Amino acid sequence: MVTATQSRVGDLRLGTTLLAAKALVRLSGVLGDPFADLLRGQENPYPVHQRVRELGPLHRSKLGPWLTASHPLIDSILRDKRFGIRTTDGKLMNGGLKDAPKLDVSFLELDPPDHGRLRRLVAPSFGPRTIERFRPAVERACEELLDELEREETFDLMSGFATRLPLVVIGQLLGIGEERWTDFLRHGAVIGATLDGVSSVKFAKQLRISIQELTVLFGELIDQRRADPRDDLTTSLVQARAEEKLTAEELVNIFGLLAIAGSETTANLIGNGTLALLRHPDQWDQLRENPDLAAKAVEETLRYESPVQQSQRLPHEDVELNGTVIPADTQVVLLIGAANRDPEVYTEPDRFDLNRTDGPDHLSFSSGIHYCIGAPLARLEGEVAFQALAARMPKLKLAGEPKVRRSLVIRGLRTLPLSGQ
Repeated sequence: MVTATQSRVGDLRLGTTLLAAKALVRLSGVLGDPFADLLRGQENPYPVHQRVRELGPLHRSKLGPWLTASHPLIDSILRDKRFGIRTTDGKLMNGGLKDAPKLDVSFLELDPPDHGRLRRLVAPSFGPRTIERFRPAVERACEELLDELEREETFDLMSGFATRLPLVVIGQLLGIGEERWTDFLRHGAVIGATLDGVSSVKFAKQLRISIQELTVLFGELIDQRRADPRDDLTTSLVQARAEEKLTAEELVNIFGLLAIAGSETTANLIGNGTLALLRHPDQWDQLRENPDLAAKAVEETLRYESPVQQSQRLPHEDVELNGTVIPADTQVVLLIGAANRDPEVYTEPDRFDLNRTDGPDHLSFSSGIHYCIGAPLARLEGEVAFQALAARMPKLKLAGEPKVRRSLVIRGLRTLPLSGQ
């Protein structure tokens, strides 16, 4: 058990580490390193992506990692079994933040064989056909949230709709009772924000509390399903635990993964897509006139404003990439958002077009063995959300300037002030 004194010492070390890291990034940015500029967070990262692109398919940052903005190269790395999430000895790269609170997010950060074992247990609950059964529930959730927003002259789409919808849906998927939804929504939002990284001691303290509270909540839910099995994801996972296919820690961590991936990606898909549609009135008009375009709006949003802007991989042996030998355990940063606008594979990549037919699949849900298992659910939620907004609020318009999150990893909005009248 960690004492109060140990916690304070850990926070002090964390604060010192964060200050040193920020100073190094700031210095590298002054020296013109594009990766340093991305690390500082950009309201518009795409000009920096172009700088990386102009340096070639593979570029070494002054900070150490290799960068690539090439769609073909990133796709090949994601599919290459010689690359992994962890180092060859199984360690995670966390930037040296050993004092930051952590929630192991299950197979999101695992390599084979554990990755495959856990994925096989969860995958049946996230197949397209299984997820399609949730369409009525997602539609009801959208309608209820929009009922609240319609009463307001202006509202923030992010806090009032985009952030709440995926957490409500995940709560239903897991079978969390309505009496605990408020706790789940509050702490789930904090957990989801960890994709931005731990940027301050204050956030680290909030995160530590939320991890503790959600661990208790998930533990209670597991006990309930063990005593009273139901037709939900939690029951099937509890049964897998009973058959010793899952450890108790893995079970709780899978729930944590759903809270993170299930909320952040979808919330930013909805926010980014709505803003893109409103900034391209001809595309918004097309969606209003033809709701069947909602699925295409989802895919074009994921390409044009990828909610997850970057990932990383580590070669488990010396690997040659584009004529350069990358030593084992060397960080390779994959600029997903840049790849999705790669002019080598997309015509007019900076144009938002619901009727786009050219180019390969976007990489917003990754590729290879780490392809996002929740992609069908995110797509369903995004599609239903866009259809509901177009049907319920055809006169939707901006009611102020959106505030963009400044992050290396996440492309999203802090606020999106709108009016539906």
